[in-house]
Amino acid sequence: MSLKSRSAFRRKAIVAYRAKDFVDAERWDLEFWQQQSPAVRLSALVAIRQDIAKVAGSRAKFEKVH
Repeated sequence: MSLKSRSAFRRKAIVAYRAKDFVDAERWDLEFWQQQSPAVRLSALVAIRQDIAKVAGSRAKFEKVH
């Protein structure tokens, strides 16, 4: 899935919650991800890993130049 299509999907499917504190945020986050299918959770993990790889690549290029 391309970045553009992933971004469009996220905008349509975004779920927001305003937590009272960190404990409330942790509880909500856990409940949210437990409600997702294994395929959705795996897809999110893969997307995060790809984003981290891009950041690491950009950081390496930046450090090489500076």
